[in-house]
Amino acid sequence: MTDLHDLTLTEQAAAIRGRTVSPTELVDHHLRRIEETNSDLGAYRTVDAPGARRAAAAVEARLAAAGDDGGEGPPPLLGVPLSVKDTWPVAGLPFTAGSAAFDDRTAPADAAVVGTLRAAGAVLLGTTIAAEFGCSAYTETVFAAARCPYDLTRGAGGSSGGAAASVAAGLAAGALGSDGGGSVRIPAASCGVVGLKPSRGRVTPAPGTDALGLATAGPLARTVADAALLLDVMAVSTPGDAAALPAPPHGYFRACAEREPGPLRIGVLSPTAGQHPEAALACRRTAELLAGLGHHVEEALQYDPVEYLADFTVLWSVLAAAVPVPPEREERLLPLTRWLRARGGEHGAVRLYAAMASLFTRARALCHRYAGFDAVLSPTTDQPPLPVGSLVDPDDPERTYLRMLAHTPRTPLANITGQPSISLPLHRTPDGLPVGVMLTGRLHREDVLLSLGAQLERARPWPHHAARPVAKRPERRAR
Repeated sequence: MTDLHDLTLTEQAAAIRGRTVSPTELVDHHLRRIEETNSDLGAYRTVDAPGARRAAAAVEARLAAAGDDGGEGPPPLLGVPLSVKDTWPVAGLPFTAGSAAFDDRTAPADAAVVGTLRAAGAVLLGTTIAAEFGCSAYTETVFAAARCPYDLTRGAGGSSGGAAASVAAGLAAGALGSDGGGSVRIPAASCGVVGLKPSRGRVTPAPGTDALGLATAGPLARTVADAALLLDVMAVSTPGDAAALPAPPHGYFRACAEREPGPLRIGVLSPTAGQHPEAALACRRTAELLAGLGHHVEEALQYDPVEYLADFTVLWSVLAAAVPVPPEREERLLPLTRWLRARGGEHGAVRLYAAMASLFTRARALCHRYAGFDAVLSPTTDQPPLPVGSLVDPDDPERTYLRMLAHTPRTPLANITGQPSISLPLHRTPDGLPVGVMLTGRLHREDVLLSLGAQLERARPWPHHAARPVAKRPERRAR
């Protein structure tokens, strides 16, 4: 018999609607699994068992009430247990943004996107471990280090590491993350799940803002269809958003994942120096698969991250510096965060504006460079999941930052251009570690990425069951 946590998000939603599983049974099962594995995995920062059980009971009452939906059917996520990255406020729960500087802060209200998940019927299990202020491509904080469930000696990536780990290990059916430089796609690749960065303006950042244009909410799930279902719910805007796209028709993205994409033109970025052979192999095999599916596949002109590094670093450091931390709590911050804040504080308004203008000019040039392709393929990261602590130099945070970017040189591109980008778990190393491949699409064309991603998933299915967290692979214990 399949364990409840091995059911995909879509299957769990169907089980609730079909009343083959009760919402309370499903939530209690996930809470037990969290209790059994979270201390090793480092996925959750706060588990809201009482709130989740109350929400599950409310769903049961709704299902028991005849005619409650007025003939329209239940909402799409009714009774589905989800997790939320601790950079999004969830009313009444601790809201630390991954930082000891805010270890006593409680969210007064939900973020708008959290509210849309609740309105769609989701049951929120709690908040997940996030990199401090979302600043790093790894998730190692004073609270915990989020770990890859396929090998707990390795990290879950960042900054949505806890969110990705919660989905991969079956501690949630799906998760809400955020992505300002790869923070959904990097942990998706590290944990063997699907991670989607939507187009700029697709999902509201309220009550926050995205004045610099880099960050957006994004879903994490075990299948493309599940990610599409989450995006259908999340794709809303609110008055005052700096960028806003019209809401799609009901169920639009889920329907896209069910249809064939038709023949597309795919550009493939060639391997770069320092890229792990397994990352290059993952990209090459995916390109061959795409060609076999009838797509036109050709090499695309590579770009050098040096093209955007200086200006991107200005924006990244200013974002860190803009977080209002009480002066007496600055010393609680991690070395990388302190370094970024110090650097960001050195930039005046003119330098910030110049960096933004330069990046937007660069974004236009990059979009024109790849305008002939429906999607551009590359590895998500240049290495398989890295050992915990391997990116951090405690004595030199600048070196930490440069190591981080060297590990993830391509993910910031879609944040700069505002394009949608998805990481798919299409490859495993010989010892079973996940390696993600990334497809970046045309602006506002999540529909194409989801159709293409689902086609790849059908052609080369990856495991949909939850990973069983292991401390170390047997062959390594003898070393």
